[in-house]
Amino acid sequence: MNTDLKNYLVVTAGYWAFTLTDGAIRMLVVLYFHMLGYSPFEVAMLFLFYEFFGIVTNLVGGWMAARLGLNVTMHLGMAMQVVALLMLTVPDALLSVAYVMAAQALSGIAKDLNKMSAKASVKTLVSSGTDTNSKLFKWVAILTGSKNALKGVGFFLGALLLEIAGFRVALAILAGGLFIILVITWIMLPNEIGKAKAKPKFTQVFSNIAAINWLSAARFFLFGSRDVWFVVALPVFFYEVLHWDFMKIGGFMALWVIGYGIVQASAPMILKGHHPTGRTALWLALMLAAIPAAIALAMSSSFSPFNADNLSNVTWIVVIGLLVFGVAFAINSAVHSYLILAYSDNDKVSMNVGFYYMANAGGRLAGTVLSGLVYQSYGLVGCLWISAAFVLMAAILSLGLPAKAELE
Repeated sequence: MNTDLKNYLVVTAGYWAFTLTDGAIRMLVVLYFHMLGYSPFEVAMLFLFYEFFGIVTNLVGGWMAARLGLNVTMHLGMAMQVVALLMLTVPDALLSVAYVMAAQALSGIAKDLNKMSAKASVKTLVSSGTDTNSKLFKWVAILTGSKNALKGVGFFLGALLLEIAGFRVALAILAGGLFIILVITWIMLPNEIGKAKAKPKFTQVFSNIAAINWLSAARFFLFGSRDVWFVVALPVFFYEVLHWDFMKIGGFMALWVIGYGIVQASAPMILKGHHPTGRTALWLALMLAAIPAAIALAMSSSFSPFNADNLSNVTWIVVIGLLVFGVAFAINSAVHSYLILAYSDNDKVSMNVGFYYMANAGGRLAGTVLSGLVYQSYGLVGCLWISAAFVLMAAILSLGLPAKAELE
């Protein structure tokens, strides 16, 4: 096994371990705080800082990684996640809203440090050659897709640990397991991964490459389009309108995330092994925009207002629509994840990826806030129309991407 492949597998294993805890802690918080009497919307708001601090983290984290190395920032993220997990093991009397939001903020910082570091590492580990583009697309798709599948597994893991071990013991088990992985991967990875040859200034975190700026802007709207109906509106709709119980909601959404990850990892095969270009991102976004619009039309034209007679039809429209959206969105996301690496050179990859995922976090934050606000006034149909508009905006911004994605 060559060194690059070994390091890629170590990075992937560390990313997997972190992702399991990230999915598990989300499910633990959702279920446990519901049992404490929090409404679904109040539970969702506990994650507000989780998304907000991702914006700052990606911006600063990319600069830190360029100066210190991706190995350092990846393991700093792991260490912060261990602390965030242990913070929630305090007695219930201390679990105020502000305290839990602070713990989730720390977890959000940890997640984005780990994600930025793992994905940027892939660029530095792909050796140059005639098949570099295809190899890069394949490696980043596998890393990203497997991560999302394991996040769904993490949802199940969190619910299982809550059932058999209780809230605090579950958190301690997750923290202990992640700490062990942290030590192992720290020893196995070289410290120089991702470290820039020259120490970059903080002002250099803002990209001067037009393609990266266009892609980052499109990423903002792409991920906002998912979270505007997926984060708050969809679980509340399942609960209030379709009358699903919490375990059914959690199980379905976990399976959706697992399937999403599998499709994402399979994107190179779905696209016949061809490495994508900016035109690929454009056409995929246009196709994606039609899906939430079609779901909204189907719901509003034939099945409103909701009642017992048409509830089954509404369920099928939403569930099948969500599955189709998940497949299309996963391929869109995989193409974006490849393009940001293809547009970056090795020396500045961490800063470019950090800037790009800052836009990603901004889109998720906007989507999370709009998901609650729009659903409260206009229901799931309103959220779907906002989603379609966001994807259409991502497509328009993709017009600025180059027709080719060549490594320099």
